[in-house]
Amino acid sequence: MHHPKDMAADLLAKLTRLLRQQRIALASATTLLVVGTVIGSLFLLTPPGRGEKVVLADFAKGGSLKRFAEDLEKKRVIRSQRLFVLYARLGGDASRLQAGTYRFTDGLSPAEIIREMARGEVYEQRFALPEGYSIYQVAELLEGRKLFTRERFLAACSDGKLLTELKLPGKSVEGYLYPSTYGIRPGMDEAATIRAMVGAFRKSVGEMLFKAPVPAGLTRHQIVILASVVEKEAVVAGEQPLIASVFLNRLRKGMPLQSDPTAVYGVRAFAGKVRKADIQRENPYNTYLIKGLPPGPIGNPSASAIKAVLQPATSPYLYFVARNDGTHQFSTTLEEHNRAVSRYLKGKQPVAEIRNDNPNIAGRRR
Repeated sequence: MHHPKDMAADLLAKLTRLLRQQRIALASATTLLVVGTVIGSLFLLTPPGRGEKVVLADFAKGGSLKRFAEDLEKKRVIRSQRLFVLYARLGGDASRLQAGTYRFTDGLSPAEIIREMARGEVYEQRFALPEGYSIYQVAELLEGRKLFTRERFLAACSDGKLLTELKLPGKSVEGYLYPSTYGIRPGMDEAATIRAMVGAFRKSVGEMLFKAPVPAGLTRHQIVILASVVEKEAVVAGEQPLIASVFLNRLRKGMPLQSDPTAVYGVRAFAGKVRKADIQRENPYNTYLIKGLPPGPIGNPSASAIKAVLQPATSPYLYFVARNDGTHQFSTTLEEHNRAVSRYLKGKQPVAEIRNDNPNIAGRRR
């Protein structure tokens, strides 16, 4: 038999060896953990390149994160698809990644890529739609940015099904494309872009336009028509209510509006300066030749122009002429107006010489 003391010594020796092995294993595990953490941190926080390589990557709704990561690895935007997927899943971000087309560079770390996708920062080509632009100008703008062709965009603007869907009263979307900054994502067509613009119009001015009282005799659509004329005429936004009052006063008296921008609406070759030949040209929108409002908007007005028509200034004015600083000289009588024309538009014919048949014509103001 073994002596109890020998048994105790043997047990103590075994425990010592076991503890020593566990310390070695623990140290090894700790070392591996530290090394793994360092490697993982380097992978997650450092980009694979200098940002010189740019790629577009599509992450489909309900698509495979693994396949998406493999695509990024092939395009050399990340180093390891396995670590990318592991990080996204362990961090709880895999279920929050939003579908769409993304623009990445090799100057982004995997953590930054995942953060962008979780926020849904999809790739967009952004453009600003200026106040007062007509659909023809918008079409030229989009074609210049290589987003859509002019012809296809204009065709969509007058597409009957789209107009019915959007519940717009005119023959085109003219007047209802809200001036703002937009982003076009890959896959968005002309109709989707128009929907976004009309949606912005309703969101920005819908309540004001459809709930506010309107001047007597005008429909809501006619408010937009007149606002588009005011937008084109006013260089200084602060004058919009006064200009609106002039046009409303003339409408009440049955006088033609005589607005230069209406005479050149839709004229593609217009060079930017209205001439006598322009105001004499047959054009259904030419308010030198027709009474009342044009048949539709001549541009896409801002919220301030619509507000100016809904809340015009109270004035006796029937005429205005452009000064040389962007503002206008307003007049009550034809005689006052002709003096202003002579003063600010030297070399121009007085109003009576332009249209002798009607003394109520305001004449060329720009």
